[in-house]
Amino acid sequence: MIRGCCVILALLSVLRWDLTEDKRYSLNDATIQLVESLDEPVEVVVYLDGDLNSGFKRLRNATNELVEELSSYGDITVRTGEAAALEGKDLMPTVVHERTKDGKTAQTTIWPYASVRYKGRTAYIPLLHNSRGLSGEENLNQSIENLEYAFAEALHSLKQTEPLRVAFLEGHNELSEREVYDLSRSLARYFEVDRGVLGSDARVLEPYKVVIIADPQLPFSEKDKYILDQYLMRGGRILWAINGVRFSEDALTKGGKTPVIPLELNLSDMLFRYGIRVNPSLLQDVQCVPVPVNVSSDPQQPNYQPVPWYYGPILLTSQLSPITRNVGQVSSSFASHVDAVGGEDGIEKRILLATSTASRMTSTPAEVDLADLNPDLSTFQYSHIPVAVSMEGVFQSIFSHRLPPEGLDSIDTQVTKSVPTKQVVIACGNILRNDWQQGEPLPVGYDRYSGMQFGNRDFLTNAVLFLADDEGLIALREKEIALRLINTERAYANKAWIQTVSIIAPIIILSIIGCVVLLYRRRRYGIEIERV
Repeated sequence: MIRGCCVILALLSVLRWDLTEDKRYSLNDATIQLVESLDEPVEVVVYLDGDLNSGFKRLRNATNELVEELSSYGDITVRTGEAAALEGKDLMPTVVHERTKDGKTAQTTIWPYASVRYKGRTAYIPLLHNSRGLSGEENLNQSIENLEYAFAEALHSLKQTEPLRVAFLEGHNELSEREVYDLSRSLARYFEVDRGVLGSDARVLEPYKVVIIADPQLPFSEKDKYILDQYLMRGGRILWAINGVRFSEDALTKGGKTPVIPLELNLSDMLFRYGIRVNPSLLQDVQCVPVPVNVSSDPQQPNYQPVPWYYGPILLTSQLSPITRNVGQVSSSFASHVDAVGGEDGIEKRILLATSTASRMTSTPAEVDLADLNPDLSTFQYSHIPVAVSMEGVFQSIFSHRLPPEGLDSIDTQVTKSVPTKQVVIACGNILRNDWQQGEPLPVGYDRYSGMQFGNRDFLTNAVLFLADDEGLIALREKEIALRLINTERAYANKAWIQTVSIIAPIIILSIIGCVVLLYRRRRYGIEIERV
């Protein structure tokens, strides 16, 4: 009777034990709470199908396993979809080039995407994330690490009855709507994106979860600073992308040189109060983007060759922050460096972007001359100079002992200490800027001279998602799965031995277990028969 009840209970219940060292099959508590809060069925369609290699099969299996795990906490179903359904969805396929056993090259087109449908709305999730400089196995492993966050973020955005709003600030000669078109399009997947000036209404920023200040060139008035300060004190979040220096791209393009002077935005005292300083310096780095330069002495026959542009550092991303974890290197131009100030102010500060191990700082005023493209590389002696920092905590108002500026409307009680909130400071406005070619916008971070795509879009999108996150979902990006690669040379060298052991060893083990069980039963029941 008892044995029968145990069998029934075992059949009716599913016991899940994640015995892996990195807990790859365990869900975060925030994900579980999100799925349990869904009040309608969710349909997941995985389009990663067809003739896949072992790496993409692992990605597909990991996706299905994740959805299966999610379904244990909510009404979630999964099915395989046809790639033709993705046509016209502004999604790009991935072309995989592989070498077959006979030495030929095979080309396969796959669609590494999944869709999540909830309450009549659909979100599309890219399953594959490619980071420049990583191998295929490493990129696939990072893609698997990112699956839980990608699905949780999609479910969270679909659950929102009213989308969160973010705003690009105007009025200080910031980057235009055209220059941040690609970033705005990326953010539109998660937010309602607006643009506007501050004006005189002290509460104008209340409806917005995040405010983006994209490369301003004109000083901020005291009214503007008060509106931003009180917005932050009441829990607002700000992404600052500001230059420390002023330069002229037109002068550089037409005359081959430009003066570089400190950029005065009237924000230094405000940022210093918050615990950060953007220095009026100009960074150079050996790890940089190339620019085409005419090396021909004959003006009738120009010869353009790529030359390192040391004022365009390729910035390293930190693996210690959920914003930049598994994000590729970020391209920049005329970047400055940031310093943490304020000592023990209780603000958690994390470096997000930094230069390489061979960089240098130039104090301003200075001059950049295209004719001087061969600096002394022995002077590049600085390492990992910070360019972007995130800050979390309680900030002190710059207007703690000051009256509000005149000319403001709708002034509430002045707040001198913020609630816990967040900021991101980037000492380079060009990181947000996208180029255009033949009337079409290029992706932000795409270098059209080298054809390389950098991680600017992922970095900036993650930064805004980090600022807007209240549920702790961004922490899912810190999930790490150890990559255990097979030594292919050793495997091929011992192929016959491995195959033999793989076939014979299980048979031998089962035979030994069977013999032990048989001897045990014979001995036990044989003794009992003799006693009878």
